[in-house]
Amino acid sequence: MPALRLNTKRVEKPWGRRDLWPGFADVPAGGDPVGEIWFEAPGETAGDQHPLLIKYLFTSEKLSVQVHPDDSYARAHGYPRGKDEAWVILAADPTAAIALGTREVLTREELRAAALDGSIEQDLDWKAVHAGDFFYSPAGTIHAIGPGLTLVEIQQNVDLTYRLYDYGRPRELHLDAGVAVANPVPYVAPHIPREAGPGRTILAEGPAFVIERRTRGADGRIAAGAERPVWLVPLKGGGTIGEARFEAGGVWLLDEAAALALDDGADLLLAYPGADVMDAAAG
Repeated sequence: MPALRLNTKRVEKPWGRRDLWPGFADVPAGGDPVGEIWFEAPGETAGDQHPLLIKYLFTSEKLSVQVHPDDSYARAHGYPRGKDEAWVILAADPTAAIALGTREVLTREELRAAALDGSIEQDLDWKAVHAGDFFYSPAGTIHAIGPGLTLVEIQQNVDLTYRLYDYGRPRELHLDAGVAVANPVPYVAPHIPREAGPGRTILAEGPAFVIERRTRGADGRIAAGAERPVWLVPLKGGGTIGEARFEAGGVWLLDEAAALALDDGADLLLAYPGADVMDAAAG
């Protein structure tokens, strides 16, 4: 199958925005704010999912304080997988921040109490963010995304979020499950980006998925396959994969080997499941 351009799904959220990002139509006057745009294969269902999901997020308010379970816990509770996720920041207001982990180690009892009385917001480690930043959030990491951000999220494909605190919004919390799966400790980045050749930077290396960032000079053959498909997320500019043309604002899925050629000025993310980085000769 040639590279497939994925369908978009706009998801309304109370913390979303009406002004989105170049390539996406803004919300009409009077419309509800859009917080996420999902990219899905035609006909994809909850029972027949690809292992990864790509989203764009647009924030005007803080997202809930939340946590996701790992594969073992999720499967024990009837889900296909847990949820590691990662973010590439496209734009950030001067005061924008993301919370990752807690400022100090908390017991589960302390975590529950903080979620109930709202002090959890002050217990989180809020990190200033800027365009171009990258963060990997393993399952179990307590986190919250702040307002004023546009970002790409790459995640394991499961709609499974446990909210610990939601600033008084009338939405369900999941304290028992959230406290059970949370790792309430200071965050330590699990990956340090590394160069892997001209125009090729490895941002994350598993365990759930690999993320690469490629620019001009990283042309070559992408060794995708049915058992290990590759998602192409052009952030800026475009290029070709096989016979298909791609440009920023869309996401393409590749499940067979094909040649990649990038335009001058292109900025491309590649994501694929697993922990092993594709061989440089193949990419």
